[in-house]
Amino acid sequence: MEWRDILSHVDHTLLNPAARWEEIRRIVDEGIQYGCASVCIPPAYVKQAAQYAAGRVPICTVIGFPNGYSTAPIKAAEASNAVGNGAQEIDMVANLGWVKDGLYDQVEAEIRAVKNACQGRVLKVIIETCLLSQEEKVRLCQVVGESGADYIKTSTGFSTGGATFDDVALLRRHTPPHVLVKAAGGISSKEDAERFLALGADRLGTSRLVKLAKEAGL
Repeated sequence: MEWRDILSHVDHTLLNPAARWEEIRRIVDEGIQYGCASVCIPPAYVKQAAQYAAGRVPICTVIGFPNGYSTAPIKAAEASNAVGNGAQEIDMVANLGWVKDGLYDQVEAEIRAVKNACQGRVLKVIIETCLLSQEEKVRLCQVVGESGADYIKTSTGFSTGGATFDDVALLRRHTPPHVLVKAAGGISSKEDAERFLALGADRLGTSRLVKLAKEAGL
């Protein structure tokens, strides 16, 4: 694949807790320059970044991040606030404790509440695959598919592992066609990106691919 084709699937990401506005602005500039699908940044910078981007690249942010154990009303309020500040895409972390307890109805209800708060914006649900059994991953594919969310996402990038080829293939195989797949965490080469896309990922969450494209002369 050509670099431009790959980058059109990339959520160009900076979620470092010490990130400064200068760094966020650079991420936005790069997202615009390289035609990225979105830039994914901390909630506190959404309003400033949305005003700066002025519609030239979608602004994405994270909710309940990175652990997912905020209450459902707090996650919904976070999403509503982010949308009000100009976010066009929301990546929320599912409540993994509820998953481990088998409380899938509560997991689905929470996702629905956040989706409602998104007011039509794109919602991606992070399930943190590195912490789940195969059975839990498959069950979450069904839950996310029934919840109204737009994407199921592998990872935060802040846990014990990131996206794997096997997990992306599993998510694509078990999630309904109307729900897309986002691979995130540890995507470190053009070859990785190409393989994730070939396995069925529609989005790639990464901070590295733009840098690699620059080094390749794009």
